[in-house]
Amino acid sequence: MTIFDEILNDKQNEIYTHAGLFPIYSTPATASILIIGQAPSKKVQDSGVMWNDASGDRLREWLGITKDTFYNSGKIAVIPMDFYYPGKAKSGDKPPRKGIAEKWHTRLIQQMPNIKLTILIGAYAQRYYLSLPKEMTITATVQNYQAYLPNYFPIVHPSPRNNIWLKKNLWFGERVIPALQQKVARILN
Repeated sequence: MTIFDEILNDKQNEIYTHAGLFPIYSTPATASILIIGQAPSKKVQDSGVMWNDASGDRLREWLGITKDTFYNSGKIAVIPMDFYYPGKAKSGDKPPRKGIAEKWHTRLIQQMPNIKLTILIGAYAQRYYLSLPKEMTITATVQNYQAYLPNYFPIVHPSPRNNIWLKKNLWFGERVIPALQQKVARILN
C-alpha cells in the first residue's frame, strides 16, 4: 500500500474519503524545493490541484517561477499541514487539523532526498518546523528569515487576505522576496 492509500484510508480522513475527496500534496522524488503551507483552500480542494487559486498565483510570482515549473518540472514539492480543506471559520479558514504533520510529513519528506530548501508558509508551518515560542510573531519570524537558512525560508501566506500586512511591511517585498527569488533560481538552475 502506498502512503497516498494510507492517507486515504486513515480514520482521521474518513469523512473526506467518503466524500470522494483526495489528499492534496505532491512529493516528486526529484524535488529540490519543498513548500509547506497551511491547508488547501476550498477552491483547491474542489479542483484537486494544489495552489490553484489567487494565493498560488501570488506564490509563484514571489518564487519567480512559472506555472509550468511549479507543476511540471518535478523540482517543486508541496506538503500542507493538512491535506484537506478544514472548513470556514469566522474570519478565513479553520486551522489545519492536529496530528497530520506528525503522522505523515517525515515519511513523505524521506521520499525526496534532494530537497535543498523548505519554504515555510504561514504560522502553522513555521511554528511546527522552527519550534517557535507562542509569543514569536510571524512578522518577526519572516523579518529574521536569514536565521533559518540554509534549510528553511519562512514567508507570510500569499493570500489576498494579507494585503494589509503587505502594505504595512514594505520590507517584505523590497528585501525578502528578492532574496527568496535569488535562492530559488540558484537551486533550480
